[in-house]
Amino acid sequence: MKVTVVEEGKRSELSFDHPIVTIGRAVENDIRLSGTLISRHHCRLEEQDGRVYIVDMESSNGTSLDGSRIKRSLVPAAGQIGVGRAILTVEVERSEASRAGETQALGVPADFLLEVGQETLTGEVLRERENLRVFASVARDLVRETDLAKLLRSIVDSAIALSLAERGFMLLAEVDSAQDARATEVAAMKVRVARSFDREDIPIPASRLSMGIARRVLKSATPLLSIDAGRDERFNGMASVEDLRLRSVMCVPIHPAQERGEPRVEGVLYVDNRLQHGAFGTADLELMKLVADQASIALFNARTLAELRERNEQLSSSSSRIEMLNQQMGRKVRDRDTELAVVRAELGRERGRYDYTNIVGSSEGMRRVFQQLDRIIPTDMPVLILGESGTGKELIARAIHYNGPRKDKPFLSENCAALPDTLLESELFGHARGAFTGAHKAKRGLLEQADGGTLFLDEIGDMSPQMQKKLLRVLQEGEFRALGSDQRMHTDVRIVSASHRDMEAMVKSGEFREDLYYRVNVLSVQLPPLRNRREDIPLLADALLARAAREANRDVPLLPREVIGALAVHDWPGNVRELENEMRRLVVLTGEEVRLEHLSRAVLERRGSMTHAAVALDHGANIRDAVAELERRSIEASLAEADGNKSKAAAILGISRFALQRKLDKYGISRGREDDLGQEE
Repeated sequence: MKVTVVEEGKRSELSFDHPIVTIGRAVENDIRLSGTLISRHHCRLEEQDGRVYIVDMESSNGTSLDGSRIKRSLVPAAGQIGVGRAILTVEVERSEASRAGETQALGVPADFLLEVGQETLTGEVLRERENLRVFASVARDLVRETDLAKLLRSIVDSAIALSLAERGFMLLAEVDSAQDARATEVAAMKVRVARSFDREDIPIPASRLSMGIARRVLKSATPLLSIDAGRDERFNGMASVEDLRLRSVMCVPIHPAQERGEPRVEGVLYVDNRLQHGAFGTADLELMKLVADQASIALFNARTLAELRERNEQLSSSSSRIEMLNQQMGRKVRDRDTELAVVRAELGRERGRYDYTNIVGSSEGMRRVFQQLDRIIPTDMPVLILGESGTGKELIARAIHYNGPRKDKPFLSENCAALPDTLLESELFGHARGAFTGAHKAKRGLLEQADGGTLFLDEIGDMSPQMQKKLLRVLQEGEFRALGSDQRMHTDVRIVSASHRDMEAMVKSGEFREDLYYRVNVLSVQLPPLRNRREDIPLLADALLARAAREANRDVPLLPREVIGALAVHDWPGNVRELENEMRRLVVLTGEEVRLEHLSRAVLERRGSMTHAAVALDHGANIRDAVAELERRSIEASLAEADGNKSKAAAILGISRFALQRKLDKYGISRGREDDLGQEE
């Protein structure tokens, strides 16, 4: 009976001349295994009439046959018996049995078995033929394989096959950069590959070989062969040799490829056989030197390839960086061109003597606003800015402050509709410590902070009667008291207020104090809604689109004429704020060019309802002239729909009758009935 045992990567072939073979951890067993999962008397093999049976002997972890747990079973040909972590195969010998208990030489892996037709060759010729085949395989891998780890494993497997070794290791040294490169001191060595004869990785490789032998070869740069390491005087005192019970050992240095001058070592190739002494000879050592040369070539090629890949990545990264910078530069140039176009358009018109660059608009209504601001800015009087939400009232307030004599002093703002009375009073007048629950420290109010500057009170029409009374006292006397304080404080503040509501109607209804109204409305500015200055829409759309693209770090998309036409006919109930939001949407949703389907539903619906006033925009037409023509045709269509009634036509267009009359005069339209002047609807 012939039994092959594979345990922890170690393979043994045993022959027995008696029919019963016992297996377990106890010394008296015919096959003694050392695994912790194996019982002292684990199982036995029984040979009967040329057939072998496996019998479990009530072991703790059981016995398996081809993966199935058994009690007693016939062992088929090539059947694998599992005992703990060991695998056994059984063959009934037909020739005279070998001496019982003798361990045979380890076999050659299946990948290196003889091919058909080589069986008649003599031993030496056959060995040389096999060596040539192995080297051809390594050379092929050097050309094909780019993964260094896989290539080094293939080289170590080849070294094991060539020498019929039990195990093979490849170690690479980490060089101490502080030392000269040609007189290297080894700082550390790392096992890069550890393989067994069955082409499996060896776990915890650093504890499975003699690091002392490997270090000796690395430092001496000379090959080393030992027939019986345990009795070799060169290894006296090496605990690893004794602990591992080494017998045959072979270790050769790996020299860097393409190096001239004094040889340097960057690693070692190590193979051993712990079961046989004299397993390796000088011929095997020469073969190992050749394999080590193949390893050095593999390392050189891998490092060269890694350098090339790194350079390619750097070039690719640099190319991407250059492309990104070019895109950013192009975007900045386009943004600058857009801004310059807006500036040129503004400079070509009379906008006044002050800086209004933050306010885009060149329509007749905006020119009147700028003319008003020219007269208001030098004064120190209160200003009331009226206009619908989103028309830019705070921009006007900032223009008044930063162009006026108080520009070097603070500009502060507060939305009167956003806070309840108690908080608004605290914000405006401040409070003393302990004035109310939660007032842990004193706070300066906006009136005190803005002393010498400007205080902008947005939506003053939403201020409660009590707060109106307190604000009136400040405007009358120039003094105020913080909440919870008896100390009167003087303030010199220019009040600029704003509201989207009809303040005169609020005064008549008693919602707003008349005396306060006349205090804040010394000078007033009426901002036209965007629907009353449609000729400003192209400039505003370009400027707002460029700003949104810059904030989103994207290219500015192109606005075709048909899109500008659709924007121009929309009434924009939210005014400039709504247009700004639309431009932000377009920057996110579009690519290089805005198309009509990208516009919001409200804009598209308004465009659809204005088909009767559509304008054919030629590719060579001026945008401003096209918008003017669109406005003129819209007015004519509305008059036709209202049967000439100007009040009704103005209501259809969403503008006042007075604004309609100005546009009729502007475009020379004479249609409409004069007897409806008093019929405001």
